[in-house]
Amino acid sequence: MVSEKIKALLKLTGKREAELAAAYGMTPQAMHNKFSRGSFSMEDAIKIGAETGAVLSFTLPDGQRITFDPSDIREKRAVSE
Repeated sequence: MVSEKIKALLKLTGKREAELAAAYGMTPQAMHNKFSRGSFSMEDAIKIGAETGAVLSFTLPDGQRITFDPSDIREKRAVSE
C-alpha cells in the first residue's frame, strides 16, 4: 500500500507526518486523513521525495531511468474573478 511505503520512507529519513504536513501547509490531521485514505497523487510523491531527499523515478529493464523532481510539477494558475 502506498501509505505504508511513504510511512516507511518517513521513518528511514527521520521525518514525521507532522513535518510533512507543515511542508505541505496543511494540518497534521489533514495529513493523517491523506494517509488513511491513501490518496497520494504523483505530484504528492514528487513533493514527498523532495522533502525527504529521495529520488522518485521509473527504472526500465535495461537500467535507464526517468527521474521526477519538483520542476516537473505544473504551476497552479490563479482563477480570474
